[in-house]
Amino acid sequence: MKRLLSGNEAVARGAYEAGIKLAAAYPGTPSTEILETLAEEYRSVYSEWSPNEKVAFEVGIGSSLGGARTLVAMKHVGLNVAADPFMTFAYTGVRGGFVLVSADDPEMHSSQNEQDNRYYARFAQIPFLDPSDSQEAKDFVRRGCEISELFDTPVMLHMTTRISHSKSLVEENDPVTPPELPFAHEMEKFVMIPANARKRHVVVTERMEKLRKFAEETDLNVLEENGSDVGIITGGISYQYAKESMPNADYLKLGLGFPLPLEKIRRFVESHKTTIVVEELEPFYEEAINAAGLKVEGKEYFSRLGELSPYLVSKGLYEAGLAEQAKGADFEAESLFPRPPILCPGCPHRGAFMALKKLKVPVTGDIGCYTLAVLPPLHVMDSCICMGASIGNAIGLEKVDKSHKGVVAVIGDSTFLHSGITGLLDAVYNKSNVTVMILDNRVTAMTGGQQHPATGFTLMGEPTRQVDFVELCKALGVEEDHIRQVDPYDYQGTIDAVKEQMEKAGPSVLITTRACVLMPKRIIDRAYKVDLDLCNGCSACFRIGCPAILPSKEMTRRNRPKAVIDPTLCTGCTLCAQVCQPEAIIPVEEPSTVAK
Repeated sequence: MKRLLSGNEAVARGAYEAGIKLAAAYPGTPSTEILETLAEEYRSVYSEWSPNEKVAFEVGIGSSLGGARTLVAMKHVGLNVAADPFMTFAYTGVRGGFVLVSADDPEMHSSQNEQDNRYYARFAQIPFLDPSDSQEAKDFVRRGCEISELFDTPVMLHMTTRISHSKSLVEENDPVTPPELPFAHEMEKFVMIPANARKRHVVVTERMEKLRKFAEETDLNVLEENGSDVGIITGGISYQYAKESMPNADYLKLGLGFPLPLEKIRRFVESHKTTIVVEELEPFYEEAINAAGLKVEGKEYFSRLGELSPYLVSKGLYEAGLAEQAKGADFEAESLFPRPPILCPGCPHRGAFMALKKLKVPVTGDIGCYTLAVLPPLHVMDSCICMGASIGNAIGLEKVDKSHKGVVAVIGDSTFLHSGITGLLDAVYNKSNVTVMILDNRVTAMTGGQQHPATGFTLMGEPTRQVDFVELCKALGVEEDHIRQVDPYDYQGTIDAVKEQMEKAGPSVLITTRACVLMPKRIIDRAYKVDLDLCNGCSACFRIGCPAILPSKEMTRRNRPKAVIDPTLCTGCTLCAQVCQPEAIIPVEEPSTVAK
């Protein structure tokens, strides 16, 4: 049977068909839907959200030790978090087949950088597979398990945003039953004391030689001969773009991207007048091929920045003198209708950042919906580096700069559990005068509303123990009277709470207590409206950055637009009413009729 599946859905299907028993991940775009699909459609696979990617990887290692085929998924920066077990697991090798899905995000649609994780595979000396559509995304999971078991190595499945989220037809197959491998005590293999690690490093080197021979023979690297004197070496989504531009060129499509089949590539290059490498981001293939003494071109025609597209590939091939013309159209950002990211109507983070803006304090930020507060009109946040960095940033800033009354670190509930706990522990241990604001909206909102250890439910929907942030902070050593909860919809109350916490010696914690207004279901109360007779056009309500508040056609005597509120967007959070000096923002006469 064929189905139209996204790349992520296809990976989930591939895990099911490959006989994978356990899948673990931390949600992160563009990889999130893999585990969501497994939990929803393929319940025979135990699937879990782990607190962070390192733990997910370690859970996966344990599953492989138990002889089970295993899948661990994360976005590209997640592998930075999991790099410690990842690098050592490359030494130990596997028992049950182990596939790591690493999803890169060229163009940084939802990320703080666009690193090319193909280099991680080379760094760790493990093979990676590079699917070019959903069918290969599915098939390569099983092939990855087989390669993993054959060569005693973890295998990376290298995904990108476009492969993860684009849909294509997939031929589904029945699941296989992999051989059962009961747990066995293999201490020299899996206990990485130096004496054992030295032996395993030798194994890694020998394994790479075997994989290089495999790369020359495997059908994962496909040669397409059309009688052309132009050869194109490519893989992943770049293959689709190049094929669209030059369907009659000869292609060497690399499904196994590391190690490269250099002898196969040598024959390909020598049999063509011109050979071009088409790849996104870094010249990973191009540099390796040139280093082998083979003349190829590539990055002089294709940018190292952002995503490629059919147009950009066509344009690059045209500039190389190969394609007859640049096909398609180039859409510059300036020509598109602007749609700046902004906090949702009624978002509980808005009140917290309104208060911080009012107080004009240094604010170190973190990864989550609340990062959007850096944009106008809120424009509140002085740093955002990686998951959990806000607290460490605040500690360092506070230690060297005493010109401010204090520093506030803002961090979401899921992010705090991911990697903020140790930062708060550092603040306690080193007596840092920082205020940590945990923005608890009771869900992993930025990636679509996933569960985490403080929501009370697992990925598979089972009720579980729910983390109590107050008790957790106390356990970390924060004094009980230095921990306070606040309703972020209470604007003045939030200002007062921040002031109070910043005046306390040592670390203090402020926890907001409003749930996300959209997930798991939309929360909407009585909508508000603007009394245009009272509105004086002061624009205070515009400055809170709520997309439900718009300029009306009616102007004041000073030619300033009065405000109007879209009742279909208003959630009734009351923040705009609290900052309206003329009290022109009032509840509608009847409760909102918008569907809940």
